[in-house]
This record gives sequence, C-alpha cells and structure tokens, in this order.
Amino acid sequence: MIEIYRWYHEDCVIGRLKYKNFQCFTLELPDRDNVRNISCIPEAIYNWKKKDSLALGEVLHLQHVPERDYIYIHAGNYTRQIEGCILVGDSVKFLDRDKIPDVTNSKNTLRKLLGILPENGKVRIT
Repeated sequence: MIEIYRWYHEDCVIGRLKYKNFQCFTLELPDRDNVRNISCIPEAIYNWKKKDSLALGEVLHLQHVPERDYIYIHAGNYTRQIEGCILVGDSVKFLDRDKIPDVTNSKNTLRKLLGILPENGKVRIT
C-alpha cells in the first residue's frame, strides 16, 4: 500500500509518499472542503490503477474519490499545475517567485515510482 502523510499549509499541502523502500514528496492544493479543481481530496484509503492519460502520460488514477473524477498522481512542479490531483517530486523548494513551495525532479520521481508499482493497489492518505 502507498502511504501519503500530509502537512497542511494555507497555500498548499505537502506530503511524504512511501511505498516499500521508496520515498518522495507530494504537492497538493490546500484543503478547501473537497471543492472540485481547487482543493486537495479528503483523507481516506483509495484504490488506484495505472493509466495512460493523453495530456499527462502514465499516471496513477485514484478511484472513487467522493464527488470527484480524474484524480491522478502525476508529474508537475507547481500548484498552478494542479486541478485537485497530487504531484510527486524528490524535494521541496521554492522554484519560482510565488512564495508557494514546489516539488523538484517530478518526471523522474514519477518514473521511478511507476517502475516499482504493480498495475493497481491502494493508497492511504492521512
């Protein structure tokens, strides 16, 4: 099972993703009561499966998120690249001038994560 442990901030949610010996950081939008496209998703256990997205390439698709569709774990560095999904990276830094934390090396981090995961599984977000 993938585990994501979150730290909530006013402008974003930073997390630590763990799967067996693999670890990375996550970046999400702030908690805005699960409002579509502007909020992180609720804490829960979700099923996921690997999927090819036309826009994003290979992603992890989280299933049965309440009142939400198309929730992915995908590559990206900035909160402005998120519409309710989860980004992964190998560190947290300020990459631009918006004063909101970003994740780094996202494409390589996602590639490594996808390389060790089975085709489907569960994720616990706390």
